[in-house]
Amino acid sequence: MAGLVFYSSASGNTARLVAALGLPAKRIPIRPDDVMPAPLRPFVLICPTYADGEGRGAVPKQVIRFLNDPARRALLRGVIAAGNRNFGVTFARSGDVIATKCNVPVLYRFELAGTETDVARMRAGLDEFWRAECSTMV
Repeated sequence: MAGLVFYSSASGNTARLVAALGLPAKRIPIRPDDVMPAPLRPFVLICPTYADGEGRGAVPKQVIRFLNDPARRALLRGVIAAGNRNFGVTFARSGDVIATKCNVPVLYRFELAGTETDVARMRAGLDEFWRAECSTMV
């Protein structure tokens, strides 16, 4: 299996989900002055959504900064998006924005810090995704 890269704000919801997954992961820093991770192999991005009522601003600025680097963006294989269902149509909107801009699939959507069911589904789905990804590279 390849890696995960994630962004989590100070609330820590996404970080808690990633910890529950128990898979190797690199964190995009909250502070703009901190060093960005430099993945060396393909990865899936886990990203929360911060949209206004119209869906604007869905992708955190630090994630945009991370993906603006062509070398990092070239290794992106899929996105998992978080959100809050209270926001209706903008739920997990960051995943749709990233998928469209980077031409990768949205692999899963979850709410806030996710549930045990989300964690189990993500683990199984990521395992299947990476097996399929590897078989197409042969």
